[in-house]
Amino acid sequence: ADEKLVEMCYSNAKAIYGDPLPKEVQERLTLELTPIIKHGYGVLYYIAHKLVKHSNDRGYLVGSRGSVGSSFVATMSGITEVNPLPPHYVCPNCHWTHFYTDGSVGGGFDLPDKACPECGHPLNKNGHNIPFAVFLGFDGDKVPDIDLNFSSGDDQGVAHKYTEELFGRDNVFRAGTIAGIQDKTAYGFVKKYAENRGLTFNDIFIEKLSAGVAGVKRTTGQHPAGIMVCPRDMDIHNFTPLQYAANKKYLKDEEGNRIPGTITTHFDYHSISGRMLKLDILGHDDPKVIRMLQDITGIDPLKIPFDDKKTLSLFSSTEALGLTPQQLGAVIGNKGITVGALGLPEYGTPFVRGMLEDTRPKNFSELVRISGFSHGTDVWLNNAQDLIREGKPSEETISTRDDIMTNLIAKGVDPSMSFKIMEYVRKGKAAKGGLEAPMLEAMRAAKVPEWYIESCNKVQYLFPKAHAVAYVMMAYRIAYCKVHYPREFYAAYFTVRAPDFDMDHVVKGVDYMKRYIKDVYAQGYKASNRDKDTVTYLELVIEMLARGFEMERIDLYKSHPTRFTVTEKGLRPPLAALGGIGVTAAQSISEAREIGHPFISQEDLRVRAKVGKAVVEKLAEHGALGDLPETDQIDLF
Repeated sequence: ADEKLVEMCYSNAKAIYGDPLPKEVQERLTLELTPIIKHGYGVLYYIAHKLVKHSNDRGYLVGSRGSVGSSFVATMSGITEVNPLPPHYVCPNCHWTHFYTDGSVGGGFDLPDKACPECGHPLNKNGHNIPFAVFLGFDGDKVPDIDLNFSSGDDQGVAHKYTEELFGRDNVFRAGTIAGIQDKTAYGFVKKYAENRGLTFNDIFIEKLSAGVAGVKRTTGQHPAGIMVCPRDMDIHNFTPLQYAANKKYLKDEEGNRIPGTITTHFDYHSISGRMLKLDILGHDDPKVIRMLQDITGIDPLKIPFDDKKTLSLFSSTEALGLTPQQLGAVIGNKGITVGALGLPEYGTPFVRGMLEDTRPKNFSELVRISGFSHGTDVWLNNAQDLIREGKPSEETISTRDDIMTNLIAKGVDPSMSFKIMEYVRKGKAAKGGLEAPMLEAMRAAKVPEWYIESCNKVQYLFPKAHAVAYVMMAYRIAYCKVHYPREFYAAYFTVRAPDFDMDHVVKGVDYMKRYIKDVYAQGYKASNRDKDTVTYLELVIEMLARGFEMERIDLYKSHPTRFTVTEKGLRPPLAALGGIGVTAAQSISEAREIGHPFISQEDLRVRAKVGKAVVEKLAEHGALGDLPETDQIDLF
């Protein structure tokens, strides 16, 4: 694995940057590969490479999570598409390169278009300036934690199966979890115990006893994405006993048939991590949305340019949607929404839309900063937001953990001290007791402004920049389709992100939907999760209608069982978008209509599709059955 990894990294780097490699590329590869191979982590990279390649070969993008994008070796081995080098131009034809190492450029995607000075070919732009130390520590000795986002539903299960092919079925196990008794439940147990025995305990004594009960194992489960891999020459029982999750040897599928339960590690995966290899094969909606957009538009997501002016404008104005802020505000019962980010992952929530209105991002690296602000704790509110409003330069405020290290090194602080300060701040230690004396000394010696030091002292948690870049790349591709392929965007959004879509709300008209949205917002945090989810997709429905597209009626023959389909006027909802018609019933109807003649009556539909009377009545209520008679009987009189 080590040899294959080194060979792959160098051949891919030379294919992009030419041979001999530019100094910046060569130095970064040496800096990373030396500790990776020395500490025996090459095999972990190689496994991740195999998993991602397997998905990419099937036409699915894989997103990276966490700090793995800080590693240029991960970029060159195809594990992540985030390039952590300094911002740079590279010619795909003659390999001319130019790197911006002075901090004057936020990210490679912000560079202006330019022709190669050597051969005149249009240059490629890349590089997000992310230090490797964020991933494996300053000495490269931390165990790499490579978390990957596979397309939920479609591709995640296939990736799990592929691990069995790679390592052998007997060597791969689901990571187990142990759920303990929560504090409130423990309190209830003690109170009930006292009541049943007629004892009178005061509150302090109840709390003391319940502290002894809290955390005791209540049930076991399985980690949704964790896979533990046992070496071929060892027995899994050297590490952990095995069990069925929640001790259920058999489970029931949707049709009530018995299926074997899931075998998991008996010990909680935290107890054995670092001793056994744990792979994180997570399911995520973004790759699924992008795959659906690729299928219905025919565009290659990897060829979408990251500096498209119209797409970038969505994050600071509503112009590209063809709506004024007042129109868009009126659309969802709001005073005025001045950004077009509804329905975009990372940016669609009211909180982040407020951030966009405060910062008005103009380029890709500013979008990355906003992603960092929104995921950190005590990073935006009472911190960066106030500093920006006071007129401090937005690009100098702290948004991700990497910012601290790169900013301090640029100001002249020693790299290893910069790394220490970053780790101290991102874990919230500075917020608890302030920065340590040697750290303050180093920062003041380098003339770091006091407001920056004060900002470090407020931070509770900071997001890794590599994670933010990976997510923004996915969100940006979806935003590109919102501008250039609007009907396809709405079809993919409602299909993947609104699994509980209910046409009952939509057919009642725009005024009803606005009232519904207003009512839910008025309830604030008391609103149910179902209502909040409904509001999220209704806002998009109204926006779509305002842009001049229609939501057509459900049709017994034309509607897909589970997907929204694109029509000339707008969208046609699927059969399952009717409340009360589940996925199973929708698929049964779809199978029945494919076989043989059209339905001759509602009774015929019920019998052939094996669905209940309520389903047929629901279809009739929405006008999906046309003039289909109720029974097969011919009325002679």
